[in-house]
Amino acid sequence: MRAAAGLPELVVSAEGQLSIWRKDPYPPNVIESSISQQSDVAESITTMAIYIPCSPEKAVEPVILNISSTGYYLDVIGQILGLSDANMVLISRTIGKASSETRFYFAAPKSYPLDMSSDLLNAKVVPFGGPLNAKASSLCGQDIYGDSILASIGYTWKGQDIFHEDVTLQSYYRMLISKIPSGVYKLSREAILAAELPLTFTTKTNWKGSFPREILSSFCRQYRLLEPVFCVSSIPLKASSELSRSNNKPEVSESAEQEREYANENESVDVDPKLVVLGSSFTCEVKIYSKCQDLILECAPNVLYKKQNDAVQSASLKVLSWLNAYLKDIYTSLEKEKQLANVFDIKFYRQIFFKEVVKCLSVCNCQHNETLGGKEPELNGVVENDASYINIEGADSGLCPSNGSLLCVCYSVSLVTKGELQKELLESIEEFEFEMGTGAVIPCLEAVVSQMSVGQSACFYTELPPEDLVLAAAKDLANALAFLTSQPPEDRMEQALFNPPLSKQRVEYAVQHIKEFCATSLVDFGCGSGSLLESLLEYPTSLETIAGVDISQKSLSRAAKVLHSKLVMKSDFDAPCRSIKSAILFDGSITDFDSRLCGFDLATCLEVIEHMEEEQASLFGDIVLSSFRPRILIVSTPNYEYNVVLQKSNLTSHEDDPEEKIQSQSCKFRNHDHKFEWTREQFQHWASELAVRHKYRVEFSGVGGAVDLEPGFASQIAVFRRVFLPEDDDGLKDENSVCQYKVIWEWNSRPPLTN
Repeated sequence: MRAAAGLPELVVSAEGQLSIWRKDPYPPNVIESSISQQSDVAESITTMAIYIPCSPEKAVEPVILNISSTGYYLDVIGQILGLSDANMVLISRTIGKASSETRFYFAAPKSYPLDMSSDLLNAKVVPFGGPLNAKASSLCGQDIYGDSILASIGYTWKGQDIFHEDVTLQSYYRMLISKIPSGVYKLSREAILAAELPLTFTTKTNWKGSFPREILSSFCRQYRLLEPVFCVSSIPLKASSELSRSNNKPEVSESAEQEREYANENESVDVDPKLVVLGSSFTCEVKIYSKCQDLILECAPNVLYKKQNDAVQSASLKVLSWLNAYLKDIYTSLEKEKQLANVFDIKFYRQIFFKEVVKCLSVCNCQHNETLGGKEPELNGVVENDASYINIEGADSGLCPSNGSLLCVCYSVSLVTKGELQKELLESIEEFEFEMGTGAVIPCLEAVVSQMSVGQSACFYTELPPEDLVLAAAKDLANALAFLTSQPPEDRMEQALFNPPLSKQRVEYAVQHIKEFCATSLVDFGCGSGSLLESLLEYPTSLETIAGVDISQKSLSRAAKVLHSKLVMKSDFDAPCRSIKSAILFDGSITDFDSRLCGFDLATCLEVIEHMEEEQASLFGDIVLSSFRPRILIVSTPNYEYNVVLQKSNLTSHEDDPEEKIQSQSCKFRNHDHKFEWTREQFQHWASELAVRHKYRVEFSGVGGAVDLEPGFASQIAVFRRVFLPEDDDGLKDENSVCQYKVIWEWNSRPPLTN
């Protein structure tokens, strides 16, 4: 800003604003070139990003950045942040590797009192203003204020095309755990829930995953510190000294020659190759400096190693182990702090260490320590075996593992409920090697394996690990999040009792009607995360246009990601979804009318109305049949009478007290979010009245069960068919344009129209 003030003939800056712009417009040739480049871009860009709210009470959510071919990505980000102008978006430095374009985007303050003094050294530090975003700041390593967007998008150096790649919730949680050394090791092994950073470095052969020195260097880069410095000392034996005194040239063994090559290849390792002689032993000292070259910590283990590499790796592991233990409880007493430093031969400079590392990590550390019920596992060290209900199967072969042996196991980790009625796979590996007795896996796993022999299998239960580890490892993040809620979602209970699951049976029911009526357009009211629309893409149908409406932006974001990935990648000529020409998702209430969805061939509303109040469900029925007027409407809702089978309980007697009946009924609903659940009589009464009022015929059916067996279908369905009249078509064509929904995502395979 000071420089801009000295160039009034070239640029303009406004007092109190963090923006500079050209005084003169761009030359015509530059503008024409820009327009020409934009016209060459035919398709819009859709990419996933992460919305990180400032409030710690609010959850981190995925968002979709949908950028038109002529749009500017910062305008889209600014709109999500509630800004009217892209020049009010501040951009952080890059996150992760140097070539990354992953950054945080957040709002600049409306006014910013700048100190325009020419005395830079004595300039006053002006507070930024606004609440600090602790979650974003911990990842970025710089202060982020207000709500923010984490995205990987932008123009690379001298590049004309915009670069973009998805940033998912899972990648966010993986970034989070990588702030701690043990997290870096877990990620290197792709065993987030099973692996732990080993306590000791035995041999290069037995070590699996990233080596300690690599992890330590990665940690320093994460916190923008200088690369660690390794000072290796070689201590020759008496035999080498006698050879030197006899003026004979010392004999260098093959292993010593390898040590010299290692020193030459690793410039940050300070060692004199001349001292590497037959029988030498090595020690290594590690020092870490800040960018300002202030010494932060040093580690000087008083241990001798036969190989230089072992000395370097072991010293690195000492530092990493201390970092894990210390950062787990940064506010420990000074006495414990000194004891911990002595155990790992660490000398650190507290004030500089807090400034460079702890300030950035404290928030991340707090999140890492949160658990979803159950105690937090130790980051390092041997703890008591917390495995329970161990069941070992198979004959005892007599070959049992011992400390120092290298094992290969096959394992899987799943979330389960009591009784194993519901199960969600998180992580599985066919061949996982680790060294026994080094703490290379979580303690409960090592304790169970120590009781087994070769060829046996075991199943055991343990407490939940921290939430960030679960979500970083989960194969299906949406399912894992749903599983971790206080009450499992309705479809999980149904999935355990029906084959195929009710959700798939409902999809097949819809597909049957699509084929029967040769429907070319379908709208799903209350589409949620797009499970129905996604499933329809797996079937060959006549559909050309699909649309979805929901009030949850979080669910719509997931739906957009799934649909976009499947529709964009449908290169196979035989792909079932090849007939789809356009798809669109709207943010809005299904009790509001929007003329853009008027007159579709088929409309669905599956397992939605029970999440509304009964008055709202009736309003939806009136709106959809009187205004949207689809040819076919399919509505499904749980059959309350079938809960006897699902929950193995008795229905409330009609002679019971009304208040007690309501309380008993509410606790028997299939989902805690259901506002009501209707019996067959109640549902048929509701649907029949709607059909008569709006000139539709209605038929009743269902899935999960049988019509002639009590208590009927688990999921009851009403199919409304419009009584087709010529004047109805005219009315649809003349419908006034009403646009109350907001477009969240849109895809079109048709080429753009040109003049």
